[in-house]
Amino acid sequence: MRAEQAIAINHQSGLSEVSAGVMVEDLVARRSDADDLPQTVRTGKINMSRSKFKADIAGGSLKLPESRIVAGLLLDDVSAEDWRRAIEDENVLQKRSPGTAARQASLLRARLQTMTPELWHLVRDGSKETATHALLAAAIKHSPLFGEFLNRVVRERFRTFQSDLPRKLWNEYVEHLQNEDADMPVWNNATTNKLGDSVFQILKESGFITDTRTYRLQPVQIAPAVLSYLRDTAQHDVIERLQVTL
Repeated sequence: MRAEQAIAINHQSGLSEVSAGVMVEDLVARRSDADDLPQTVRTGKINMSRSKFKADIAGGSLKLPESRIVAGLLLDDVSAEDWRRAIEDENVLQKRSPGTAARQASLLRARLQTMTPELWHLVRDGSKETATHALLAAAIKHSPLFGEFLNRVVRERFRTFQSDLPRKLWNEYVEHLQNEDADMPVWNNATTNKLGDSVFQILKESGFITDTRTYRLQPVQIAPAVLSYLRDTAQHDVIERLQVTL
């Protein structure tokens, strides 16, 4: 069975569970050995875990240019057919295949749809900094796995005046969560590392680390327009996870 067939993505749904599909896209694109793929891909079975911690961040860096386009489509309230035409036929995201474009668009849409159109405007029309921080807020809301890493691990590094964020802390964090939450999926090393790649790329894009080689930490002041939106919409948990340097 092809990976795209193993996990169905509903392109016409406004609220889609895209985490498994994104895992498929990136792992299949980069690996040919089926033994390295998650069990959901090898068997065609989806782990319907009750845990809030899911593989919903893999392959999902902030992707600012693509997210601006997706935010524009959402603000235009396009029909399902117009969405498909823009993403797959017109290839507005400029991806290598319609399938890749559709899967990435589904992830970005699901991330943005955790927020309201006011934030979509910040993404589409805001400065690079404002749009990036708006996308960071949406990523935190969309992925508890990512949000808790900020809240528990990154915050502790700043609190204890550490200068870097060693990559090994990601693996230790995932292992701790799996011991803490019996319903959380158990991922192999390849999947855990792929999730970590996305998390550290997001931290780089948003300015919390200087690069993905030294992992040096630096404080970030969140754009005022984003904080104002989050306060107005009572997104206090997201604000807490954004302000890990305080």
